[in-house]
Amino acid sequence: MLYRNLMLIDDDEEDQEIFNAALKQVSAEAKCVNYSDAAKALNALDSSKEHPDVIFLDLNMPIMNGQQFLMEIKKNEALKNIPIIIFSTSSHAATIELTKQMGAHDFITKPDDFDVLKNILKRLVKN
Repeated sequence: MLYRNLMLIDDDEEDQEIFNAALKQVSAEAKCVNYSDAAKALNALDSSKEHPDVIFLDLNMPIMNGQQFLMEIKKNEALKNIPIIIFSTSSHAATIELTKQMGAHDFITKPDDFDVLKNILKRLVKN
């Protein structure tokens, strides 16, 4: 499935900027809403009637980490079917397996190369 309406939850503003720059280069149609705080993102999702097509979720964040967010969203009937793609610097096999068991749709280790990120997004978003 190709996504058009994205949400990125990541407390690193530089990572948000890189993600959005890559997205802009690969798709004229895709839009992304950014949150630095997973708890605020969860509240916004819970109070909105419109939801993103997919959520890209960092794991290592203060206040509410990615695993806590994933656990909470999967309990919510209105939100549990939104695909969650873990987007983290982690590449630990146990972490990948755990998040998939918790309901993550996919796990992408943040690439160091901008072109690699663009290629990843090309496969996931509408052009």
